[in-house]
Amino acid sequence: MKIMETKDLFKNIIIKWHNHQNKRIMPWKGEKDPYKIWLSEIILQQTRVAQGLNYYHNFINEYPTILHLAQAQDSAVFKMWEGLGYYNRCKNLLATARYIAFELQGVFPTEYVSILALKGVGSYTAAAIASFAYNLPHAVVDGNVNRLLARYFNITTPIDSTAGKKQFANLAQQLLPTEAAALYNQAIMDFGATICKPKLPLCTQCPLSPHCQAYLLNIVLLLPIKHQKIMVKNRYISYIIASYKNKLYVQVREQKDIWQNLWQFIIVETEELIDGLSYCSSPQFVALVGKEAIVNIISPINTQQLTHQYIQGLFIHVALSQPIADKNYKLIGAHLLNTLAFPRFITAYLQTLGKKLT
Repeated sequence: MKIMETKDLFKNIIIKWHNHQNKRIMPWKGEKDPYKIWLSEIILQQTRVAQGLNYYHNFINEYPTILHLAQAQDSAVFKMWEGLGYYNRCKNLLATARYIAFELQGVFPTEYVSILALKGVGSYTAAAIASFAYNLPHAVVDGNVNRLLARYFNITTPIDSTAGKKQFANLAQQLLPTEAAALYNQAIMDFGATICKPKLPLCTQCPLSPHCQAYLLNIVLLLPIKHQKIMVKNRYISYIIASYKNKLYVQVREQKDIWQNLWQFIIVETEELIDGLSYCSSPQFVALVGKEAIVNIISPINTQQLTHQYIQGLFIHVALSQPIADKNYKLIGAHLLNTLAFPRFITAYLQTLGKKLT
């Protein structure tokens, strides 16, 4: 079969499957409002659909238009984002909303290049917005699309290489029916997500199987190829939950690092995991909370796996008889903690405590 015929067959099967068999339901499918499409795409960056659904509904209910979002307080938006991770997305979300609302008079860009120039928007997100909102002929290329193309056409170029990214992008664009960009983009993503899945592909149910090179060669699970391995860094971050006159010390994490703009307790980051009892007798501990601090609780080791980092640490509860010297922390009532956006590492621990914090 000629390559052009193969490509035509591929996209025709994908569209037919979408029209008659695609049962994947998501609230933003068929949406034409660029604000809602953009919001859904930003939420779903590095996030599973099942996790992002409630966040999408909450944002749309609280901020139904881009002007509502642009006028919101940073703290309120970060609190609503709490638990989604990759908080730089939230920072970019606010910056872009305010740029469109106040610099562009609330009018969302209508051209791919202008959409791509928005903060936090990459080529995939720009293509998704351009095609779904305006039916512009720009192919979406995400993990689902890469996997499907690699298997069907038996492409062995690593998807994370410069050559691979170019090859997959060019092929996706060649396959795109320009008159039905929105429909086809949705179809190919849904097909990759529900049929050509990473570990348990439904090959026996797949209408592409008779023509899929990976299936015919019995190498489905070997594709796509990815060269780069994620290097995970171990970090040891512990927190002192210090109470003084029935209030707790907290601060906003400002450094350009994980959890930027989120709240935290008195932080202790070390080269190795601390031993709680030994640390509470150390000069470093005394320097932070004073000699008269009473240690009430030393938690078990808490952990969190991030994409590139593995966090381990303790929570040490102390009662103070005098204020701490570090003026970068502020005192708040414990009842206000649920109004602040904390990283999941902290919120997961607080949930185990219930109402007892000291």
